[in-house]
Amino acid sequence: MRFDWLSEIRIRARAVLQHRTMERDLNDEMQFHVAQEARKYEQEGLDAVEARRRAMVAFGGMERAKEESRDARGIGRLERVSQDLRYAWRGMLRRPGFSFAVIVTMGLGIGANSAMFAVVDRLMLRPPPMLRDAERVHRIVPITSENGRVVPASSYPYTRYLDLRRWTHSFDVMAAVYAANTPVGSRDDARDIPVGMVSAPYFSLFDAPPVLGRFFGASEDTEPLGSEVVVLSYGLWQERYGGRADVLGTTLQVGQIPCTIIGVAPRGFAGTLPERAPSAWIPITAHAGRARFLANPSAYYTTYNWNWLHVVARRKAGVSVAEATADLTSAMQRSYAAERTLSRRAPPATRVQPRAILSALQPGRGLIAGTESVVLLWISGVAAIVLLIACANVANLLLNHALRRRREIALRLALGVSRSRLLSQLLTESLLLSFLGGALGLVLAEGLASILRRLFMSEQPPVHVIADSRTLVFSLVLATITGLVTGLAPSLHAGRDDLATALKAGQRDGTYQRSRTRAALLVAQAALSVVLLVGAGLFVRSFEHAQGLRLGYDVDPLLLVSWEARATPITDSARVLLARQVETDVRTIPGVANTTRLITMPFYSTETQGLFVAGVDSIDALGEFTLQSASPDFFVTMGTRIVRGRAFAPTDRAGAPLVTIVSESMARVLWPGRDAVGQCLRVGGDTGPCSTVVGIAEDIRQSSLREERAYSYYLAIDQFQPQQASVMVRARGNADALAETVRRRVQSLLPGDAFATTVPFRRIVDPQLLAWRSGATMFVVFGSLALVLAAIGLYSLLAYNVTQRTQELGVRLALGAQEADVLRLVIGEGMRLTIGGVVIGGMAALAASTQVQPLLFNQSARDPVVYGGVVLLLLLVAAAASVIPAIRASRLDANIALRAD
Repeated sequence: MRFDWLSEIRIRARAVLQHRTMERDLNDEMQFHVAQEARKYEQEGLDAVEARRRAMVAFGGMERAKEESRDARGIGRLERVSQDLRYAWRGMLRRPGFSFAVIVTMGLGIGANSAMFAVVDRLMLRPPPMLRDAERVHRIVPITSENGRVVPASSYPYTRYLDLRRWTHSFDVMAAVYAANTPVGSRDDARDIPVGMVSAPYFSLFDAPPVLGRFFGASEDTEPLGSEVVVLSYGLWQERYGGRADVLGTTLQVGQIPCTIIGVAPRGFAGTLPERAPSAWIPITAHAGRARFLANPSAYYTTYNWNWLHVVARRKAGVSVAEATADLTSAMQRSYAAERTLSRRAPPATRVQPRAILSALQPGRGLIAGTESVVLLWISGVAAIVLLIACANVANLLLNHALRRRREIALRLALGVSRSRLLSQLLTESLLLSFLGGALGLVLAEGLASILRRLFMSEQPPVHVIADSRTLVFSLVLATITGLVTGLAPSLHAGRDDLATALKAGQRDGTYQRSRTRAALLVAQAALSVVLLVGAGLFVRSFEHAQGLRLGYDVDPLLLVSWEARATPITDSARVLLARQVETDVRTIPGVANTTRLITMPFYSTETQGLFVAGVDSIDALGEFTLQSASPDFFVTMGTRIVRGRAFAPTDRAGAPLVTIVSESMARVLWPGRDAVGQCLRVGGDTGPCSTVVGIAEDIRQSSLREERAYSYYLAIDQFQPQQASVMVRARGNADALAETVRRRVQSLLPGDAFATTVPFRRIVDPQLLAWRSGATMFVVFGSLALVLAAIGLYSLLAYNVTQRTQELGVRLALGAQEADVLRLVIGEGMRLTIGGVVIGGMAALAASTQVQPLLFNQSARDPVVYGGVVLLLLLVAAAASVIPAIRASRLDANIALRAD
């Protein structure tokens, strides 16, 4: 039985791969049987010609016998598919222009969607590599409720993580995770790379045994100070050490920690951070216990003031999501109660209603996904619309082509070809074109995916569409569906004609009356184009609004300078002197306009302190008040305006009366109806010293471009935490051009193994614009593509209609119609179809406006300027696409047109 099965497979494979040899053998076999039959008749006395004729009659037909033989061998269906493919290929080569247009149109649609799938799959669908029991692993997202508004948090304090680990019972693994760019290496060999700080249970979430050495364990990840060990990524091991096995036991400087290398992770291991795959991992307690900005090294695990990490966990087998969520909520409430016992400033659990939910690990999913993730999904929908427009265009082309083949199709039906066989042939042609379009689309998707990666996931490894099996399968399925959808209507339409009429019809006879389907497809293209172009206009204007927003400071000329002392011991007083030296020395570099010392940075870091103002019961209930501490040149360097009072002066130093500057919004909310200048603000609580308000600064955007209230206050740095300073540099031109020069100068001032970094402020702010920049970019690209496809579709339809109506137009011209009349006739037809699409598309865009509105920035989703501009643009493009067919129609020679077939 097994040998029969293998023999059948060999026969079928040979039928496909050695088609000509099999056909020759089959023909020889048939001829042998006919010859044997003819020899019998010759032996009965008939001549050779008559004997062969009778043998053929007795045999029953050579071709029929061949078909029966093929069917008996199980290769009949394969043979028919092979015939259809060969016929489709020859037909495609006979019509290279038509084939090229269809393949390119399909390639554009399929390529756009393949690229989008590759990015969406990476961000939202694909689990991290090597993750064990991925369906039970989650990111734990803490949630509070304030004034009826649900507020998810993206980070935890380490102490909260300890509470959840202690007071939950639904998880077999729970781990704390943090990642940050950290200087790795020594002196000139050091460079900033992503480093993962994780708790010891983290590695048990994966089936990822190290290729060398081991991962760190619980004994090396203990409070207050974890062990100085590091696990290298496979890539860093290969790049830095050439894959040497003797790397174990050697020392690698990671930030300020001289770490001993104990292991190497397997190739492709990215942990739960594929969007920012670390190059090394260290115990999270080793990082937190050595944080320089903590006055008390134990504060990270004994207080709740530092929100910085996130938590991942794996549910126990058999524990449902609902059970785990209830368990987490109970633990969160106990944790908030514990926090309340440590600090009365902590909000009571009854007010904020703390709880936690299980969210997806993927960065683009869940409650903490950013606006850019929502925009990415919308752009995926836009890519699908582009494919629909491409399908409508191709369906129109195939329908036109099918109408040109009326005689051929009718002749084949008259000769006995079944309608199902004909449908199979036509669908094969469509699928072949679609698969070739899909191949072209994969090439286009490779480049488009690179653009999308820069927009949405710049820190991830490159996206290789062609080398990714999931994307290839998606593209294959999409090409198959596209081929079936675009080929179905023309295939069904092809067999409807009466055979006698179709056989007698001329090429142009009677087809114009059957153009309703093509007109409907064209209206659909126009409508979808309107939707995309409206979206493009809205996002472009949103991006313009966001980019032109006054943030309360300048962006482009600013350069943030920071340094890490690393293993070099340095006292607080030496830190103050070093910061002042950097501030003064960098100011002498050509191209530097000003410098200032500061402790925090908008969109980068914030600090808060308890505040007390006489007559105000609870300042915390009014909102978040962010603190900045800076030297006298801060406001000039940042470009922040002082609207009343004064800025810091050189006399505002330690020992002098304490001064503060507050933002306009903070002045209004704390001292309503009064002049804030001269008022007393106590920092640290009601027992803190009085700091006199000496100035009011304009509001700034601290953590979001959408901030409605900006409560900020500023303290003179020499009166508050002078040892924690970084330096901000204001360039006379582009900050990027000065970055390396400034870094080298600062590096030369640093002691020992300290390491300096410079970051243009534009790089810090630009991620805030990502959603609107990417939306504007991709909507414009896809909208423009849709517009071009719609214009081509309109042109091809009108050109085809003119060809089909040659005789009719000839009659009109012979009866006295003028060229202008013909022009109006053809252009009017194109404009009517376009106007129909504009109306439908405009209504669809208006219907979707409520869903789009939250994604826009200071921009109405029903902006009449955008809608009017899109309508005008589409009508102009439609008129341009109609002109050439109209001119061709108006210049027809009536005599020639009347004789045309």
